[in-house]
Formats: sequence, structure tokens, C-alpha cells
Amino acid sequence: MAGQGSGGNVIAAICNIFFPGLGQLVQGRILAALIFAILFFGGAALWFLIVPAIIAGIVYIWAIIDAAKYKGP
Repeated sequence: MAGQGSGGNVIAAICNIFFPGLGQLVQGRILAALIFAILFFGGAALWFLIVPAIIAGIVYIWAIIDAAKYKGP
């Protein structure tokens, strides 16, 4: 990737809109992708408890921003 603001980061952020963690996977960050996906889907599955649903929403936004601001090694 060329760095923050590159076309690859935009594509990764868009991928995260459809599936949290997919953008990190596109960037080659497997561990980050797994963590975002597990946190989001775990919280979304427990939506009826309110607090996990709020955490899932925060993780969803965080995953998008993280993919968009990734600078690479």
C-alpha cells in the first residue's frame, strides 16, 4: 500500500462497511481482521443485552477508520 489516503485504504474502508474485518484482511492484517470480526459479530449476536450492541457499533466504526488510516510497515 502506498500509505494513508491511498486507493487501497479507501477500498479497505469500503470493504469494512460490508463486513467488519474484511478491510484489514485486504490489507494483509489477519490478526486485526479476526479481532474486529469477532468483536463485532459477538456484540451483534447479543444485541438484546444493549451494551454488547453498543460495543459492536463502536467496533464497526473503529474498523472502518482503522482501515482508512492504516499506514503500513
